[in-house]
Amino acid sequence: MKIPTKGRYAVSAMMDLAIHDKIRPLTIAEIAEKQNISLSYLEQLFAVLRKNGLVRGTRGPGGGYRLAQLPDSISIAQIIRSVDASLIDQPDAGNDYLPYVLWAELSQKMYQFLDGITLAACIESAEVRQQVEKQTQTENAAAAA
Repeated sequence: MKIPTKGRYAVSAMMDLAIHDKIRPLTIAEIAEKQNISLSYLEQLFAVLRKNGLVRGTRGPGGGYRLAQLPDSISIAQIIRSVDASLIDQPDAGNDYLPYVLWAELSQKMYQFLDGITLAACIESAEVRQQVEKQTQTENAAAAA
């Protein structure tokens, strides 16, 4: 199963916030540029993430967004559900069409699995750490030029 674009972008943006959480807030423009996501699309996602209590914003110089909760208390499923609640297929009691029931059950199991994965766990993986180091080096080189 493939996670829809909304969910993937929201998770990517939240991972970026989690990585920088103790350093500084990030602006939506910074995240959009790093993640190669449309700024207006990301603004819409952040409005929903803020409404659902996953991010908080600070205005003014040095402002931007931070996580509203600790990275180890935010699950990947929570992020995906917050931006697209329609992704959670609940079986209709009157619908006994076998493929529907099977896909609904599979979807439920997938979300149970994703509920067990936190942002903290994602950003602590070796692969993510390598990418963060590469991205930081690229950013530092661009700033020095």
